Amino acid sequence: MVEVSEALVSQFNKTLAKIVPSPIRVVDDKFSKIDGILKLTLGEPDFSAPEHIKQAIIADVAADDSHYSPSQGVMALREAISDYLTERFDTPKYQPQSEISVTVGAAEAINATFQALFNPGDELIVPTPTFPLYESVAKMNHIEVIGLNTAPDFIVTPAKLTATIAEHPNAKAILLNYPSNPTGVTYSAAQLAALADILREHNLLVISDEIYAELVYDEKHTSMAKLLSEQTILISGLSKSHAMTGYRIGYVVGPAALMAQVGKAHQSMVATAPGPMMAGAIEALRNGREDPVVMREVYQKRRDLVLAGLAKAGFTAAQPGGAFYIFAKIPASLNTNDLEFVYDLAETVKLGIAPGSIFGAGGEGYIRISYAASTENLQTAMTRLQHYVELKNK
Repeated sequence: MVEVSEALVSQFNKTLAKIVPSPIRVVDDKFSKIDGILKLTLGEPDFSAPEHIKQAIIADVAADDSHYSPSQGVMALREAISDYLTERFDTPKYQPQSEISVTVGAAEAINATFQALFNPGDELIVPTPTFPLYESVAKMNHIEVIGLNTAPDFIVTPAKLTATIAEHPNAKAILLNYPSNPTGVTYSAAQLAALADILREHNLLVISDEIYAELVYDEKHTSMAKLLSEQTILISGLSKSHAMTGYRIGYVVGPAALMAQVGKAHQSMVATAPGPMMAGAIEALRNGREDPVVMREVYQKRRDLVLAGLAKAGFTAAQPGGAFYIFAKIPASLNTNDLEFVYDLAETVKLGIAPGSIFGAGGEGYIRISYAASTENLQTAMTRLQHYVELKNK
């Protein structure tokens, strides 16, 4: 091991030094050391990318697409994104030249957006429980995170939003992620319209992470970009909808005046997204709009399987309207310290799930289960969970 002097260590970025690694990954890594464990921790689709998308990438590689692309993404992909959003979600017609940037995954889109649109000390409202990345990126950019605890229904209601704005009148923006990671909860068009009225009144910037928009079960997804386009930065990508997590293609769209700044931040982070992966994304958006349908139908059946298994074991959960997560409350008869619970569960019956508290306020005493796993594995997981409960309640 190479040793580093204390003098050099003391010069590291002090803000970054205070930020812990992804807590989901930390838990997952610990579980990985247990032989025979079945993990339902990560949001990783168990599907493969559709064959026609892979073939488009292979053809692009064969055509020697190995050079720099435009920093905001090839125009053909930006045009495909614009058409897709308008035709699929009734958003405004975003201009490919000035209102769309292709990013290396949605995570980079979040980083670029935060870096571009906030100043140190700005306040950002973040409903919790939430994906931990948002707070980490906010801290790196010296943004003050204002938590909005949505428990126990995990919905941002007009009353909750109004109260938070009243307590924090200097808030600049709100981050919405729906369908939600970790709860799977989403919003109807009417619920979003009520929130949009309040956000319009207070002129709050909306950063809307809609990466799971294609995985909505009970009704069509409504984009905040449709309701409040002049104040909304929309972030999404192909990772979840087309099982393209490893291909790392995301995008961010919004009004040109805002996107001019986001585009500069993106350009400073990466020269461009990789050309062959963009070719795959064009194929997905032009010819693969039905690809998510099959996955969505399977996920819905898996959701129902897990909900039934949880209920049999004595757990209650908010009904997930989308994504592939269930956020369940640990029964009072068990150890409701969620971190201790998941580690004991892993050691006792070799089942790995995420503790709710790592997702922020409102997550204490809950667990998150990712049902982006095979039906067989989910059935085994529910059997192991029920066996664990029986052992502990003897």
